[in-house]
Amino acid sequence: MITSTPAPLLEADRLSIGYLPAGGDSGFIRKEISFTAERGELVALIGPNGSGKSTLLKTLTGFIPPLKGSVRWMGKPVGSYTPAELARLISYVSTENLRLPNMRVADLVAYGRFPYTGWLGRLREEDLQMVSTSIRKTGLSDFARREVITLSDGERQRALIARALAQNTPFILLDEPTAFLDVSAKYEIFQLLRQLARTEGKTILLSTHDLNIALREADKFWMLTPAGCTQGAPEDAVLQGWLSHLFTHPQIGFDKTGGDFYLKTEPAGTAQVKGQGDALIWTSRALTRLGFSVVTEENLPLPPLSITITGEEDPNHLRWLLHSGETPLTFSSLHALLSYLRQEMQKPG
Repeated sequence: MITSTPAPLLEADRLSIGYLPAGGDSGFIRKEISFTAERGELVALIGPNGSGKSTLLKTLTGFIPPLKGSVRWMGKPVGSYTPAELARLISYVSTENLRLPNMRVADLVAYGRFPYTGWLGRLREEDLQMVSTSIRKTGLSDFARREVITLSDGERQRALIARALAQNTPFILLDEPTAFLDVSAKYEIFQLLRQLARTEGKTILLSTHDLNIALREADKFWMLTPAGCTQGAPEDAVLQGWLSHLFTHPQIGFDKTGGDFYLKTEPAGTAQVKGQGDALIWTSRALTRLGFSVVTEENLPLPPLSITITGEEDPNHLRWLLHSGETPLTFSSLHALLSYLRQEMQKPG
């Protein structure tokens, strides 16, 4: 028995997006974009600056008409929805920097109920309950009466997500929600979005440049690169080499083992490292940054540079023994070892 595959909840099919040249403006057009998203997926839209990420998000939501191709939500073309219907289908969090005086967090979140309050904008009991629930889910219960202008960037971003939650839509789209946040706040926002996708079945699409976090947290990548568009699990992006298309700079590489981007350095030779656990991993990483090719196998011929790590059982007593001459040199910190190696590398000859 042959069964048909259900249509994706969100589908972009052979889209051309952007705007045509006009006057002195050369215009911007991106062609042949095809992506899909399903219920409960956290999708990261990634690509270099100028690749069309924000334009794609605005095209998907109907803010900008596609130049060619189609966008379908729940199997229906985006153009077939009325604005009121779209407001109950899609929440959009832009990169706006709210600086509105005298507006409390609860007031901002309440704006998410606009598709349900009618033209008078009166909040009913169920609207107030949705606002309260959205504030609680985003961890802002203690901030409800605070003025938005007094919030940190991370707290303000949570308030905008709370507003999107109050809108109670199956789809949430966010344009660079972690831009300008510190590392802790970035992870908190990703964790919040992932939880919403998992526990509430919302389809969440966000554009981001935080690739290291997205590699760990996203369910799917939508990639816009000069080589074209591709989609798949983040692990597909690693294993199939898609990430190499994100950057054209020859000095930027991607470490498949560590899952990190790095700047390539001039080769400095081979270093053998003997040790265990975290000390071995981070020592190897530091030496790689200096340009050394690191080996850990003990049965290999001893290279000119060999390092033995001792005291792994107690981080306060870690020592690095450098075997580069007749007498080993001992260092009490990795920084001291690296400083010594940099000085040696800078000596003539």
